[in-house]
Amino acid sequence: MNKEEQNYLNLLGDILANGSERTDRTQIGTYGLFGTQLRFSLENNVVPMLTTKRLFARGVVEELLFFLRGETDTKKLEAVGVNIWKGNTSREFLDKRGLYHYPEGEMGPMYGSQWRSFCGVDQLANTIDLLKKDPYSRRIVVSAYNPSVSHLTVLEPCHMFWQLYVDDGQLSCQFYMRSVDSFLGLPFNILSYAILTRIVAKTVGMQAKELIFVGGDTHAYRNHVKQVAEQISRVPYDFPTMTINAELNSVADIENLKYADFEFQGYQCHPAIKAEMAV
Repeated sequence: MNKEEQNYLNLLGDILANGSERTDRTQIGTYGLFGTQLRFSLENNVVPMLTTKRLFARGVVEELLFFLRGETDTKKLEAVGVNIWKGNTSREFLDKRGLYHYPEGEMGPMYGSQWRSFCGVDQLANTIDLLKKDPYSRRIVVSAYNPSVSHLTVLEPCHMFWQLYVDDGQLSCQFYMRSVDSFLGLPFNILSYAILTRIVAKTVGMQAKELIFVGGDTHAYRNHVKQVAEQISRVPYDFPTMTINAELNSVADIENLKYADFEFQGYQCHPAIKAEMAV
């Protein structure tokens, strides 16, 4: 039994059984809980790539690399077949947000922009530097939430900040999400932060140890209930492993990573479960 993925399925079940019914920005409505946590081991090259439905690993990696380069033009993701930001950066959506001056595809100063230039501060570079010089620092934190520019973004960031923790040469990451689409978004975010932890660990000569997710408003959309129930009925397989086939010693090396540098091994999964993203 893959207990870690089962814990995720148990969270989905808890949301359906005990979640409060709430209205939301999209007008679809959700069932939600507040204050949740999941933990995943990253040891022995394992990555928590959920198996009870097929995940689009290439989309996860391409988006993460896009963020790590500090980019905000999502047309670059569309050019490589990753359309996850298309709905939230369409002309219609931008105009609804009052961002008439943005070209279609622009997300504004969101995740990558803040990771790499938060009021002029390169948080990723600072993180790498701290891990090398002061690994036991309690200040190894990267924030994507910058309220001074939130009016310029297509969405408020959902995964708001992440903190790294070193124990005996092993690196763990805890990330916080203020708003969690537990069916569509969370599996994507879990894999993304696991890969991020592995990238940073390799860059500073450490081993990845654990990923911890902490959720605020953790919800399932009303139009995802059937899909959630189907996923809960499935039995998880073991997680796969992942190898990064690139030399990593600096932020510049991270910026040069490509999807081809990531090799997933032993991914066995149930079929995909399709659901419409709430926009």
